[in-house]
Amino acid sequence: MNRLSGESSLYLRQHAENPVDWYPWGEEALARSRDEDRPILLSVGYSSCHWCHVMAHESFEDEATAAVMNELFVCVKVDREERPDIDALYMQATMSLAGQGGWPMTVFLTPDGRPFYAGTYFPPVARGGLPAFADLCRAIAGAYRNRREDVESQAGEVARRLGAAAARPPSEDPLDTQILDDAVVGLARIFDPVEGGFGGAPKFPPSLALEYLLLRLWRRPDDHHSRDMVELTLGKMAAGGMYDQVGGGFHRYSVDGHWLVPHFEKMLYDNALLARDYALAHRVTGSAEHRRVAEETLGYLLREMRLPEGGFAAAQDADSPGGEGAFFVWTPQELAALLSPEQARAVTLRYGVRPEGNFEGATILHVAMTMEDVIGQVGPGAPQLIAEAREILYAARAERPAPARDDKVVAAWNGLAIAAFADAGVLLGRPDLVGVAEAAADFVLGALIVDGRLRRVHTAAGAAHLGQLDDHADLCHGLLRLYDATADPRWLAAARELGDQMIALFADPIGGGFFYAGSDGEPLLARTRELEDHPTPAGNSQAAHVLLRLADLTGESALAEHALGALRMVRGEMARFPQAFGTALIALDHHLGERRQIAIAGPPGDPRTDALVRAAREGARPFDALAVGDPSDPAAAEAAPLLADRPLVDGAPAAYVCRGVTCRAPVTSPAELAAELAGH
Repeated sequence: MNRLSGESSLYLRQHAENPVDWYPWGEEALARSRDEDRPILLSVGYSSCHWCHVMAHESFEDEATAAVMNELFVCVKVDREERPDIDALYMQATMSLAGQGGWPMTVFLTPDGRPFYAGTYFPPVARGGLPAFADLCRAIAGAYRNRREDVESQAGEVARRLGAAAARPPSEDPLDTQILDDAVVGLARIFDPVEGGFGGAPKFPPSLALEYLLLRLWRRPDDHHSRDMVELTLGKMAAGGMYDQVGGGFHRYSVDGHWLVPHFEKMLYDNALLARDYALAHRVTGSAEHRRVAEETLGYLLREMRLPEGGFAAAQDADSPGGEGAFFVWTPQELAALLSPEQARAVTLRYGVRPEGNFEGATILHVAMTMEDVIGQVGPGAPQLIAEAREILYAARAERPAPARDDKVVAAWNGLAIAAFADAGVLLGRPDLVGVAEAAADFVLGALIVDGRLRRVHTAAGAAHLGQLDDHADLCHGLLRLYDATADPRWLAAARELGDQMIALFADPIGGGFFYAGSDGEPLLARTRELEDHPTPAGNSQAAHVLLRLADLTGESALAEHALGALRMVRGEMARFPQAFGTALIALDHHLGERRQIAIAGPPGDPRTDALVRAAREGARPFDALAVGDPSDPAAAEAAPLLADRPLVDGAPAAYVCRGVTCRAPVTSPAELAAELAGH
């Protein structure tokens, strides 16, 4: 019924049968707006967004509302996951105009793309202080016709603010360790000491702030404040309904302050970031529980999100055919029909299943009783009963109408997944997980790089849309973690190429830091910057971190200078708003911390080389650079100049440990390397 049926985006195709005369973003829509002097109604969302579906059902599928929209506006639909550059620009405008943002995002534009009114969800009838959507449309169109001067003034002011934000000057204050210490104090100040996390409802998993605390704790095991925040938050999240107690993996966020009732969509990026957090937590604390959650979350990604080609799908929908959450909730009657009486009793006690339920008459499973207490009531066989019951419930749930999956492969999010599988493979001693990361990297590099330029997404129709800053930075991050896990020089070479492109396409040569959209992209009203984590790593901060890692491996100081320019962009915010700048804090901690370069010269696969690598990984600190390669292999030294002029010692593989420009004598035994790393 409109122009969306042939689009690659699942979200756009979800609206193809709307009576709204939707256009995808592009010159056809913009030209019609200009030719007819008709404002643009821009609607931005994504395929797994619950409230996007609600507004679609209430307004966009309604013939009367659609008639109003078609009469008064040129209506444009944008998938924020495919065109994050457009989303970022108009989200800044929405925050400026409405004071808050979110999705669905509804923005009214002049024909030249300047926003003059914006909001998020609007209901079909006036309620909760919000106008009815059709009434709002009439009022906005009336203002455009009859009060054009006011509209032009508003649009001009918003455009001015967007331009000023893009021209943000860097801080001239020093980048020092006080920022890192103040950030921990700031996190402690907003920490929820009962439920974990930072702040109140709704609660999003603070993946990147937790990663900062975990990496700090790895080097400072006596930091009890960081330990307490990490342990409580990880424990409470994994015990809540936001964690899928049957199938593993995390929903996007909890609508309450207890991690109990989630919005049910599952995003690739959340699960990649959280799996890595739990694997890191296992490395730092030795907790078997953290290991379990990491492995279950990665297992969920393998079973339900991995595509046949090796990449990972973007998301699973918030809504099920049976209604919101219907796929995930349980009743006592269902347990009784599926499980033995002993299994049902153990599950009921462990996961808090009650006749009245906790969500629309059914129960979102959550850890309501410790395993020790369940054993006390059921007996020592309780853990086995629960494990068997989970398998039965998972199989039964698979027969229910399932939430839709968005199969597009997003470069940035797959970079985060590559990092998660690579790091978990090393941290958990699971080489099979490293193999998963390699397959994903092979697919992304083969399918999403077209004519030398990274694309944002891959669908059944092929690669589409230019990659943005986060695509380059997150994929570079994943490849660097994969190099660290495998020592295969091709991953480091690919990461270096992405780093060079990132500087060429996104760096601000005047003010420093990075823009979100590339210099070769579609000209929009302004070039925005992505400075805050939300909830994926901010592109500016992730760029800083990967360039610092590349500088350590290559010795090229110019890469580090670009990184420091990016950190100066957010120097003032890191300590004041640490929950939103975890990635920047990680990068700053990397820059300021004492770190070593460890070069292991030896043929890959040689047991002596492998023994040195194991010792290096055991003794390394989080930001140490590790390069491994055969000194007779030109590709290895070309990819990692850290290996240059590092020969074998008397024909045996050798390890070289350096700090800055000072290097120690090479060692050839794992015990010597362990002692070197412990004392140097």
